[in-house]
Amino acid sequence: MPIDAQAVHRSVPTTLIAAYPSAAHRRRLPRLPRSVIKTISPLALLAIWFVASSAGWLSAHTLAGPQLVLRRAGELIASGELQTAILASAQRVGIGLFFGLTAALVAALVAGLFRVGEDIIDAPIQMLRTVPVVGLIPLLIIWFGIGDQPKLILIALGVFFPLYLNLFAGIRGTDTALIEAGRTLGLSQWGIVRHVVLPAAVPNGLVGLRYSIGVSWLILVFAETINATTGIGYLINSAREFFQTDTIVLCLVLYGLLGLLADVVVRILERVLLAWRPTFTGT
Repeated sequence: MPIDAQAVHRSVPTTLIAAYPSAAHRRRLPRLPRSVIKTISPLALLAIWFVASSAGWLSAHTLAGPQLVLRRAGELIASGELQTAILASAQRVGIGLFFGLTAALVAALVAGLFRVGEDIIDAPIQMLRTVPVVGLIPLLIIWFGIGDQPKLILIALGVFFPLYLNLFAGIRGTDTALIEAGRTLGLSQWGIVRHVVLPAAVPNGLVGLRYSIGVSWLILVFAETINATTGIGYLINSAREFFQTDTIVLCLVLYGLLGLLADVVVRILERVLLAWRPTFTGT
């Protein structure tokens, strides 16, 4: 029996029709690109900051306006101080990240793949991760002096724990059905680790990497208070002595931009390494 489309349409309440417009109607609705939507809130905050500063609601001694910050950035770039500071801070973060991530990778693999490794490694790490890393600054100064060594050790410790915890959880969270399937296909123990366990742990590892990179820049702020003579933290300490809020704000913006740049790199890495893994991207 043929279906009367008009009768069906008449039988549907008008409220439902209004709540669920047709696909053709939805396609006609204009939609802003996501890149534009993402810039709306930062630009709005910048506009509010500019208006408050220009109207005199914010004193330059309390918080310098964006125009003053830009002018100070131009002065530091012209003198070469800003480039030198960025290079010094990025170098410290890079070295600290390398040692911290390498140690976390080795520890997570040993503890995650072997029960004996877990018994030996995991308990001390779980205990040490509750100790505030910044609280170790006095001890590190006593042990290693006031050079770059304490700064690098602080950054390495700060990035170690997030990556270790996420990677360990990823290894131990591997679906046992996948492991059994690998054994059924004749994979050796190493083959299961290589083709099943490690790929399953990559998503968690990348989450830990993103978090570790964010922590590295946070720890750097504290690390560069240890008698630093170069770096973004040194600029902040010098500006604090003379109440230069424009320099302080500029350095904080630099910390944020450098951290954001590192996060973008990890996101690109995620798309490359996890191209095989479809995920929910929102509605």
